[in-house]
Amino acid sequence: MPTAKKRVDKVLTFYIPITLALMWTLFPIYWTINTSFKPEGDIIKKSVDYLPVNPTLDNFRMAWDNIGFAEYFKNSLTIAIFTVIIVLIISILAGYALARYDFKGKRVYMLMLLMTQFIPRSMLIIPLFIIFNKLGLISNPLSLILIYSTVEIPFCSVLMSGFISGIPRELEEAAAIDGCSKMQALRQVVFPLLLPGIVATGVFTFIYAWNEFLLALMLTNVQARFTLPVGLSFMMGEFNVNYGALAAGSVIALIPAIILFAVAQKHLVNGMGGAVKG
Repeated sequence: MPTAKKRVDKVLTFYIPITLALMWTLFPIYWTINTSFKPEGDIIKKSVDYLPVNPTLDNFRMAWDNIGFAEYFKNSLTIAIFTVIIVLIISILAGYALARYDFKGKRVYMLMLLMTQFIPRSMLIIPLFIIFNKLGLISNPLSLILIYSTVEIPFCSVLMSGFISGIPRELEEAAAIDGCSKMQALRQVVFPLLLPGIVATGVFTFIYAWNEFLLALMLTNVQARFTLPVGLSFMMGEFNVNYGALAAGSVIALIPAIILFAVAQKHLVNGMGGAVKG
Protein backbone atom coordinates (compact mmCIF):
# COMPACT_ATOMS: atom_id res chain seq x y z
CA MET A 1 0.00 0.00 0.00
CA PRO A 2 1.41 3.44 -0.87
CA THR A 3 2.24 5.59 2.12
CA ALA A 4 0.58 8.96 2.73
CA LYS A 5 3.84 10.72 1.76
CA LYS A 6 3.95 8.92 -1.59
CA ARG A 7 0.31 9.81 -2.28
CA VAL A 8 0.98 13.47 -1.49
CA ASP A 9 4.09 13.43 -3.70
CA LYS A 10 2.08 11.94 -6.57
CA VAL A 11 -0.62 14.58 -6.18
CA LEU A 12 1.95 17.38 -6.13
CA THR A 13 4.18 16.09 -8.93
CA PHE A 14 1.60 14.46 -11.23
CA TYR A 15 -2.08 15.25 -10.73
CA ILE A 16 -1.79 18.97 -10.03
CA PRO A 17 0.64 19.73 -12.93
CA ILE A 18 -1.44 17.62 -15.35
CA THR A 19 -4.67 19.30 -14.23
CA LEU A 20 -3.17 22.79 -14.58
CA ALA A 21 -1.75 21.96 -18.02
CA LEU A 22 -5.14 20.64 -19.19
CA MET A 23 -6.96 23.70 -17.86
CA TRP A 24 -4.45 26.03 -19.52
CA THR A 25 -4.79 24.20 -22.84
CA LEU A 26 -8.50 23.46 -22.91
CA PHE A 27 -9.98 26.65 -21.45
CA PRO A 28 -9.58 28.75 -24.66
CA ILE A 29 -11.20 25.93 -26.66
CA TYR A 30 -14.03 25.65 -24.12
CA TRP A 31 -14.57 29.42 -24.16
CA THR A 32 -14.69 29.45 -27.99
CA ILE A 33 -17.30 26.67 -28.00
CA ASN A 34 -19.22 28.44 -25.24
CA THR A 35 -19.23 31.71 -27.21
CA SER A 36 -20.29 30.00 -30.43
CA PHE A 37 -23.62 28.99 -28.88
CA LYS A 38 -24.45 32.44 -27.45
CA PRO A 39 -26.56 35.15 -29.08
CA GLU A 40 -24.61 38.32 -29.85
CA GLY A 41 -26.36 40.21 -27.02
CA ASP A 42 -25.21 37.66 -24.43
CA ILE A 43 -21.64 37.76 -25.74
CA ILE A 44 -21.09 41.51 -25.40
CA LYS A 45 -22.88 42.04 -22.08
CA LYS A 46 -20.73 42.85 -19.05
CA SER A 47 -21.63 39.82 -16.93
CA VAL A 48 -19.81 36.55 -17.65
CA ASP A 49 -21.80 33.38 -18.41
CA TYR A 50 -19.74 30.20 -18.26
CA LEU A 51 -22.56 28.33 -20.01
CA PRO A 52 -24.92 29.69 -22.69
CA VAL A 53 -28.07 31.04 -21.05
CA ASN A 54 -29.97 31.17 -24.36
CA PRO A 55 -28.18 28.62 -26.56
CA THR A 56 -28.58 29.08 -30.30
CA LEU A 57 -27.24 27.62 -33.56
CA ASP A 58 -27.67 30.88 -35.46
CA ASN A 59 -23.93 31.61 -35.32
CA PHE A 60 -23.15 28.33 -37.10
CA ARG A 61 -25.83 28.97 -39.73
CA MET A 62 -24.49 32.47 -40.31
CA ALA A 63 -20.87 31.32 -40.58
CA TRP A 64 -21.67 28.36 -42.87
CA ASP A 65 -24.26 29.94 -45.17
CA ASN A 66 -24.03 33.73 -45.05
CA ILE A 67 -20.30 34.27 -44.56
CA GLY A 68 -19.23 31.49 -46.91
CA PHE A 69 -17.53 29.00 -44.61
CA ALA A 70 -18.81 26.09 -46.67
CA GLU A 71 -16.65 27.30 -49.58
CA TYR A 72 -13.65 28.05 -47.33
CA PHE A 73 -13.97 24.60 -45.76
CA LYS A 74 -13.96 22.92 -49.17
CA ASN A 75 -10.92 24.94 -50.28
CA SER A 76 -8.92 24.07 -47.16
CA LEU A 77 -9.88 20.41 -47.34
CA THR A 78 -8.91 20.13 -51.01
CA ILE A 79 -5.54 21.81 -50.47
CA ALA A 80 -4.76 19.75 -47.35
CA ILE A 81 -5.67 16.39 -48.94
CA PHE A 82 -3.63 16.95 -52.11
CA THR A 83 -0.71 18.25 -50.05
CA VAL A 84 -0.78 15.11 -47.88
CA ILE A 85 -0.84 12.83 -50.95
CA ILE A 86 2.13 14.56 -52.62
CA VAL A 87 4.17 14.78 -49.41
CA LEU A 88 3.59 11.12 -48.49
CA ILE A 89 4.55 9.78 -51.92
CA ILE A 90 7.78 11.78 -52.17
CA SER A 91 8.81 11.56 -48.51
CA ILE A 92 8.33 7.77 -48.39
CA LEU A 93 10.58 7.29 -51.42
CA ALA A 94 13.13 9.85 -50.21
CA GLY A 95 13.04 8.46 -46.68
CA TYR A 96 13.61 4.95 -48.00
CA ALA A 97 16.64 6.11 -49.95
CA LEU A 98 18.06 7.90 -46.90
CA ALA A 99 17.44 4.91 -44.63
CA ARG A 100 18.62 2.10 -46.88
CA TYR A 101 21.43 3.54 -49.02
CA ASP A 102 24.79 5.05 -48.08
CA PHE A 103 26.19 7.72 -50.36
CA LYS A 104 28.79 10.46 -50.15
CA GLY A 105 27.51 13.55 -48.38
CA LYS A 106 24.47 11.80 -46.90
CA ARG A 107 24.75 13.47 -43.50
CA VAL A 108 25.28 16.89 -45.04
CA TYR A 109 22.26 16.32 -47.30
CA MET A 110 20.06 15.39 -44.33
CA LEU A 111 21.35 18.41 -42.41
CA MET A 112 20.46 20.67 -45.33
CA LEU A 113 16.95 19.18 -45.43
CA LEU A 114 16.48 20.03 -41.76
CA MET A 115 17.99 23.50 -42.17
CA THR A 116 15.23 24.42 -44.61
CA GLN A 117 12.86 24.41 -41.63
CA PHE A 118 14.71 27.39 -40.15
CA ILE A 119 13.96 29.68 -43.11
CA PRO A 120 11.28 32.22 -42.07
CA ARG A 121 8.20 31.80 -44.25
CA SER A 122 7.78 35.59 -44.42
CA MET A 123 11.05 35.88 -46.37
CA LEU A 124 9.56 33.76 -49.16
CA ILE A 125 6.37 35.74 -49.73
CA ILE A 126 7.65 38.31 -52.26
CA PRO A 127 9.63 35.90 -54.48
CA LEU A 128 6.83 33.34 -54.36
CA PHE A 129 4.25 35.98 -55.25
CA ILE A 130 6.33 37.10 -58.24
CA ILE A 131 6.82 33.50 -59.44
CA PHE A 132 3.18 32.47 -59.14
CA ASN A 133 1.96 35.77 -60.53
CA LYS A 134 4.01 35.17 -63.71
CA LEU A 135 2.64 31.61 -63.86
CA GLY A 136 -0.92 32.89 -63.47
CA LEU A 137 -1.46 30.89 -60.27
CA ILE A 138 -2.40 33.66 -57.85
CA SER A 139 -5.66 32.69 -56.10
CA ASN A 140 -5.25 29.18 -57.51
CA PRO A 141 -5.26 26.27 -54.99
CA LEU A 142 -2.41 24.68 -56.97
CA SER A 143 -0.02 27.41 -55.79
CA LEU A 144 -0.67 26.62 -52.13
CA ILE A 145 -0.50 22.86 -52.74
CA LEU A 146 2.92 23.25 -54.38
CA ILE A 147 4.24 25.55 -51.64
CA TYR A 148 2.95 23.46 -48.74
CA SER A 149 4.35 20.29 -50.31
CA THR A 150 7.72 21.94 -50.86
CA VAL A 151 7.81 23.17 -47.26
CA GLU A 152 6.86 19.81 -45.74
CA ILE A 153 8.78 17.34 -47.91
CA PRO A 154 12.29 17.97 -46.43
CA PHE A 155 11.28 17.42 -42.81
CA CYS A 156 8.88 14.58 -43.62
CA SER A 157 11.60 12.81 -45.64
CA VAL A 158 13.91 12.84 -42.62
CA LEU A 159 11.01 11.80 -40.39
CA MET A 160 10.12 8.92 -42.71
CA SER A 161 13.77 7.90 -42.79
CA GLY A 162 13.61 7.39 -39.02
CA PHE A 163 10.50 5.22 -39.37
CA ILE A 164 12.03 3.05 -42.11
CA SER A 165 15.30 2.66 -40.20
CA GLY A 166 13.31 0.92 -37.48
CA ILE A 167 12.19 -1.80 -39.92
CA PRO A 168 14.77 -4.64 -40.09
CA ARG A 169 16.53 -5.00 -43.45
CA GLU A 170 16.32 -8.78 -43.05
CA LEU A 171 12.61 -8.70 -43.88
CA GLU A 172 13.32 -7.17 -47.29
CA GLU A 173 16.19 -9.60 -47.86
CA ALA A 174 13.86 -12.53 -47.08
CA ALA A 175 11.31 -11.11 -49.53
CA ALA A 176 14.04 -10.82 -52.18
CA ILE A 177 14.97 -14.47 -51.64
CA ASP A 178 11.31 -15.35 -52.21
CA GLY A 179 11.47 -13.60 -55.58
CA CYS A 180 10.14 -10.12 -54.77
CA SER A 181 11.56 -7.13 -56.60
CA LYS A 182 12.61 -4.04 -54.68
CA MET A 183 9.26 -2.32 -55.34
CA GLN A 184 7.31 -5.48 -54.43
CA ALA A 185 9.22 -5.77 -51.15
CA LEU A 186 8.56 -2.10 -50.48
CA ARG A 187 4.85 -2.49 -51.18
CA GLN A 188 4.23 -5.86 -49.51
CA VAL A 189 6.70 -5.80 -46.61
CA VAL A 190 7.71 -2.24 -45.75
CA PHE A 191 4.42 -0.40 -46.29
CA PRO A 192 2.32 -2.50 -43.84
CA LEU A 193 4.96 -2.05 -41.12
CA LEU A 194 5.30 1.62 -42.00
CA LEU A 195 1.60 2.39 -41.51
CA PRO A 196 2.00 4.16 -38.11
CA GLY A 197 4.74 6.35 -39.59
CA ILE A 198 2.64 7.13 -42.66
CA VAL A 199 -0.31 8.12 -40.46
CA ALA A 200 1.87 10.30 -38.22
CA THR A 201 3.46 12.05 -41.19
CA GLY A 202 0.10 12.47 -42.92
CA VAL A 203 -1.51 14.00 -39.81
CA PHE A 204 1.47 16.32 -39.29
CA THR A 205 1.24 17.51 -42.91
CA PHE A 206 -2.55 17.84 -42.87
CA ILE A 207 -2.52 20.02 -39.75
CA TYR A 208 0.11 22.33 -41.27
CA ALA A 209 -1.78 22.72 -44.56
CA TRP A 210 -5.09 23.13 -42.71
CA ASN A 211 -3.84 25.85 -40.34
CA GLU A 212 -1.36 27.79 -42.50
CA PHE A 213 -2.37 31.44 -42.75
CA LEU A 214 0.35 33.82 -43.95
CA LEU A 215 1.09 32.31 -47.37
CA ALA A 216 -2.59 31.64 -48.02
CA LEU A 217 -3.39 35.27 -47.22
CA MET A 218 -0.67 36.68 -49.48
CA LEU A 219 -1.36 34.40 -52.46
CA THR A 220 -5.17 34.56 -52.45
CA ASN A 221 -7.04 37.72 -53.40
CA VAL A 222 -10.35 36.19 -54.50
CA GLN A 223 -12.78 35.63 -51.64
CA ALA A 224 -14.23 32.45 -53.15
CA ARG A 225 -10.73 30.88 -52.95
CA PHE A 226 -10.05 31.75 -49.30
CA THR A 227 -8.98 28.98 -46.95
CA LEU A 228 -10.52 28.71 -43.46
CA PRO A 229 -7.79 30.67 -41.61
CA VAL A 230 -7.98 33.50 -44.16
CA GLY A 231 -11.78 33.47 -44.03
CA LEU A 232 -11.67 33.72 -40.23
CA SER A 233 -9.34 36.72 -40.38
CA PHE A 234 -11.69 38.61 -42.70
CA MET A 235 -14.51 38.24 -40.19
CA MET A 236 -12.75 40.80 -37.97
CA GLY A 237 -13.74 44.17 -39.39
CA GLU A 238 -12.24 47.59 -38.68
CA PHE A 239 -15.14 48.79 -36.56
CA ASN A 240 -17.02 45.66 -35.50
CA VAL A 241 -16.51 41.95 -34.96
CA ASN A 242 -19.24 39.31 -35.07
CA TYR A 243 -17.88 37.32 -32.13
CA GLY A 244 -20.52 34.60 -32.29
CA ALA A 245 -19.96 33.80 -35.97
CA LEU A 246 -16.18 34.07 -35.51
CA ALA A 247 -16.31 31.57 -32.62
CA ALA A 248 -18.60 29.28 -34.63
CA GLY A 249 -16.18 29.42 -37.58
CA SER A 250 -13.30 28.53 -35.25
CA VAL A 251 -15.24 25.53 -33.94
CA ILE A 252 -15.96 24.41 -37.52
CA ALA A 253 -12.24 24.66 -38.29
CA LEU A 254 -11.45 22.50 -35.23
CA ILE A 255 -13.75 19.62 -36.18
CA PRO A 256 -11.61 17.92 -38.92
CA ALA A 257 -8.48 18.05 -36.74
CA ILE A 258 -10.33 16.54 -33.77
CA ILE A 259 -11.81 13.76 -35.93
CA LEU A 260 -8.43 13.09 -37.51
CA PHE A 261 -6.68 12.76 -34.15
CA ALA A 262 -9.49 10.61 -32.74
CA VAL A 263 -9.36 8.17 -35.66
CA ALA A 264 -5.57 8.08 -35.99
CA GLN A 265 -4.62 8.31 -32.31
CA LYS A 266 -3.27 4.77 -31.96
CA HIS A 267 -1.21 4.92 -35.15
CA LEU A 268 -0.08 8.44 -34.30
CA VAL A 269 1.35 7.45 -30.90
CA ASN A 270 3.03 4.35 -32.34
CA GLY A 271 4.36 6.32 -35.28
CA MET A 272 5.94 9.09 -33.23
CA GLY A 273 7.49 6.48 -30.96
CA GLY A 274 8.95 4.77 -34.02
CA ALA A 275 10.39 8.04 -35.29
CA VAL A 276 12.20 8.65 -31.98
CA LYS A 277 13.45 5.06 -31.91
CA GLY A 278 14.56 5.21 -35.56
